[in-house]
Amino acid sequence: MIQVLTSVWALLIGVVLIMLGNGMHSTLIGLRGGFEGFSSAELAIVTSGYFVGFLSGARLTPRLIKRVGHVRVFAALGSFVSAALIAFPLIAEPWAWTILRVLIGFCMSGIYVTAESWLNDSSTNENRGKVLSAYMIAQTLGIIGAQGILTLGDVATSALFIVASILVSVSFAPILLSVSSPPMTEAARPMGLRELFTGSPLSTVGMFLLGGVYAAQGGMSAVYGTQINMTTAEIATFVAMLFAGALVFQYPIGWLSDRMDRRNLIFSTAMVAMGASFIGWMSGGQLWLMMIAAFVGGGMTTPLYALFLAYTNDFLPLEDMPAASGGLVLTFGVGAISGPLVIGWSMEHLGPQSFWLVLAATFAVIAVYALYRMTRREGLPVEETESYVSVLPTASPMAVETASAWAAEQAEAEAEAVAQAEAQADGEAEGTKTAPGKKDG
Repeated sequence: MIQVLTSVWALLIGVVLIMLGNGMHSTLIGLRGGFEGFSSAELAIVTSGYFVGFLSGARLTPRLIKRVGHVRVFAALGSFVSAALIAFPLIAEPWAWTILRVLIGFCMSGIYVTAESWLNDSSTNENRGKVLSAYMIAQTLGIIGAQGILTLGDVATSALFIVASILVSVSFAPILLSVSSPPMTEAARPMGLRELFTGSPLSTVGMFLLGGVYAAQGGMSAVYGTQINMTTAEIATFVAMLFAGALVFQYPIGWLSDRMDRRNLIFSTAMVAMGASFIGWMSGGQLWLMMIAAFVGGGMTTPLYALFLAYTNDFLPLEDMPAASGGLVLTFGVGAISGPLVIGWSMEHLGPQSFWLVLAATFAVIAVYALYRMTRREGLPVEETESYVSVLPTASPMAVETASAWAAEQAEAEAEAVAQAEAQADGEAEGTKTAPGKKDG
C-alpha cells in the first residue's frame, strides 16, 4: 500500500483539498442560509441545484476536454468554483445561490472526471483496486475534515467561504504539477432506463431512492440542525458523523457482500438505516442520540451505493458494465435532485423532525422492494458474483465505470485461478491413482 501511495500521493493530496473546500461549502449553505432567513423549501431548491449541475457536467466535460484539452478545462473549472464560492455571501438571495450551486456542481463534476482520469492513468491493473480505495478514503477524510474547519470561523462573515475558495484553488497545484501526460477521458454512453430496469429493477429503483437520501443527508442536515437550534460546532459534528459512519461500515459490509446474497444484505442494511432514522426522530433533541443516528444512517447509505453497483454487475457481461454503471449514476443523480425537494417541503409543512421520517420512509421502501425482488428472481451463487468495490456517491461516472470494470476483471481472474487450481488438483489425484499400477508393471 505504501508503494501505491508513493506513486499517487500528490493526486490524493489534491483530492483531499478539493473535498475540504467542497465539503465546507455544502454545510455552509445550510448554516448561512438559516442566518439569512431562507426557508427549508428555498434551501432545498438550492441544495438540488448542485446535482443538476453535477449531472450536466458529467455529460459535457468529456466533450470540452476533447476540444481544448485537460489542463485548460481543469484550470477553467477550478477558477469558476473559486469565484462562485466567494460570491455566495455577496448575493444572499435564494435564486442567486441556486445558480451558483448549479455552476459549482457542473464544475466539480468536471474536476472529478479529470482528476480521476489522471488517477486511473497513474495506476496499473495490479494496484488499481488499492488506488481506488485510497482515493475514496481521501474523499471521505476531506469531507470530514471540512466540518472541523467550519468550527474555526463565524458563519455570519465571508471568511469561511473565502477559506473554501482558497482550498479549492490550492488543490489544483499538486494535481497539475504531478501529472506528466494527458490521460484518456472516455466515458461510456449510459445505458437507457428501460434496459437498465430490465436488467436490474432492484438497483434501478434503489439507486433513485438512495440518491434522494444521500443528497438530503449531505445537503439538508445542516438546515435541520439550524432549525432545531444546534450550534455551529454541533452541526459540523453532526454532518461529520454521517461520513465517519461511511468510513467505518464500508469495509465490513463489503466483506459480507462477497459472502452472501446481496439482496439479503441490501434489505438488512436498509432496515438498519431505517431504524437509525427512527432513533433520530424519537431523540427528543438529545444530541448524543442524533449523533448515533447520523453515524449509523450515514454509515449504511454509502455502502448501499456500492452494493447496488455490484449487484447490477452480477447479471451483466463485462462489456455492458460501464454503460450500466453510467446509467445507475444518472439514476442516482435524478434521485439526488428530487430528494432534498421532498425533505425541504416536509420540513416546511410538518416541522424539522420530518427530516428523519422521510429518511426512514425511503429506507423502508428500499427494504420492502428488496424483499419483493427476492420473490421474482433466483439469486446467484456467491462464487458467481462480481467483487465488491468501495465506490462513493461523490465519485464521477468515470471512477464508477473504472471500479466496475476492475471488479469484473478481478472476479474473472479469481475464477480462472480457482479453475486452474482444481484442474491441477484433479491431475495430481489422477496421477496418484495410476502410480501403483506402473510400479507393479
